[in-house]
Amino acid sequence: MAVSYLDFTDPNLKFTYDLRNNLLFKKNNRNYIDSLGIDQLNTIGNVFLLDAFMSKGNVVEPHYHQNATELIYCITGAAIVSFINPFTNELKNFPIKPRQVANIPQGWWHYVEATADDTHLLAIHDTPSLQTIYGSDVLRLTPAQVLAHTYCLDEKKVKQTLKPIKETVIIGPPNDCEKRDASTNQERTTEPEMPYYAKGQNYYVHP
Repeated sequence: MAVSYLDFTDPNLKFTYDLRNNLLFKKNNRNYIDSLGIDQLNTIGNVFLLDAFMSKGNVVEPHYHQNATELIYCITGAAIVSFINPFTNELKNFPIKPRQVANIPQGWWHYVEATADDTHLLAIHDTPSLQTIYGSDVLRLTPAQVLAHTYCLDEKKVKQTLKPIKETVIIGPPNDCEKRDASTNQERTTEPEMPYYAKGQNYYVHP
């Protein structure tokens, strides 16, 4: 989207913005995403930013952007950017470190895992208003009977498996994820913390 149509004498035009004022999602103090688009900066043109902070082992869940290509730039830490190439049906994994980038074509299914603490990633999209379909929404909103019938699965097992997915995940695993300690065979649970979800037309709004 060009900005040539703008009246640059308009006193309401904005040329600067602090991304800390627009939190998209927060899992905890070490895993969160800020965002910037045309709603925050009306002179931005054809750009949408996601500013992501992650600790080791956390994952930006599988998703795709139906209206944008995405360029991920690593500022600090390290990550693996993964996508499925729809033309070859291959899963590709690209490790990136500071000053390295990975590119994801428009509409491709992808996810990102931090492989180091204090990972900071900047995701740049060629649209001023980003659209996203998250894997957690696809799984929890598709009726279990449809998944079971389509893929010849046990419907009861499908329901049981997907039952913990009650909302959009964005950064996983969720804070209340139960994990089994292999040495003691005892379940342990991370300290629960309510995640934050931004309200906006391009993202799922939680009640």
